[in-house]
Amino acid sequence: MTMDLEAVKSGLRAAVPFVRTLGLEFDEVGQDRAVLRMPDREDLHNHVGGPHAGAMFALGESASGAVVIACFSDLLARATPLAKHAAIDYLKVARGDVTAEAVLTRTKAEVTADLDAGKTAKFEVKITLRDASAEVTGEMTVQWALRPNDR
Repeated sequence: MTMDLEAVKSGLRAAVPFVRTLGLEFDEVGQDRAVLRMPDREDLHNHVGGPHAGAMFALGESASGAVVIACFSDLLARATPLAKHAAIDYLKVARGDVTAEAVLTRTKAEVTADLDAGKTAKFEVKITLRDASAEVTGEMTVQWALRPNDR
């Protein structure tokens, strides 16, 4: 079972006000992939006219959270998703809208098996950041854990 796009959008906007602050748009959300877009806004620019590094990081982390919630929504009664670590490489200055494509690196079955065994399930989400011309402008990895709620 996965959450529908509208449920993920409204849930993240309610739980994470910064998503609203950045004006993030949800282009696609599925069980193993999410694509979020940050509109090009001057108030989010840095000193070289591209999106601020912090805004790009927030876009990538939000995309990773969207795919995690969409994939594991049916497990949230028994486990809490926690971002444990994140790393980002800024490759070039982005121009225009920026999209973040987040992809899970483990299957839902693998993660669920860890939970069923009483373990904290750990996995990564890989994120690719692209600008309006589809150029890759950054790469990011967020390490997540689904911690059983009985701990």
